Amino acid sequence: MATGFDQDEVARYAKFRKVDGAAYEKVNRFLRKHTYITAREWALARLCADFRTTSGAEMTFIGQHLPELVPFMTEPYSPQAVNQARNSFKKKVRKSGATFFYGAMCGFFTTEELDDLLFEAGEIARFLLEVEGTSLPVDDELDIEDRIARTMRSVGIAARTLLETRAKEEEKDGMETPDGDGDGEEPVE
Repeated sequence: MATGFDQDEVARYAKFRKVDGAAYEKVNRFLRKHTYITAREWALARLCADFRTTSGAEMTFIGQHLPELVPFMTEPYSPQAVNQARNSFKKKVRKSGATFFYGAMCGFFTTEELDDLLFEAGEIARFLLEVEGTSLPVDDELDIEDRIARTMRSVGIAARTLLETRAKEEEKDGMETPDGDGDGEEPVE
């Protein structure tokens, strides 16, 4: 299968150079400590984003050139293994997002705790982008952080309001009497 990429693209690809010489296990330990993904998933998801074409990512090209593209990956991968790692990355991101939003929506975190959590997550994301040799313009980075922070504050406020409303309704329901009219007297027949 011919790809739209060639050996020149491999030679020019300059991501992950900050971990050149690092063993896979070391990169993996760092990622497992700070994220939910593995080094394999991180590298292959990044490559799939960078070597995307109109018909999808070039799985064969990525797999064949993996050791040349990512310093801590030592063997080529089959297209199926590349696809599996990319799908695993997507699935973990979705699960992490759902878990995060659930924690915010159920009122587990205060607004301040959500701000702290978002700050820490942003720092780790920026570090990973830096390590892989990618950077966002500062204005774009700030815009993304502001939009996420506004959204999470809204989620936190909505969750708090919902929990307070639910508690008031439960309290009101607990005060009603068996006859249902709330006066505490038995109905006269």
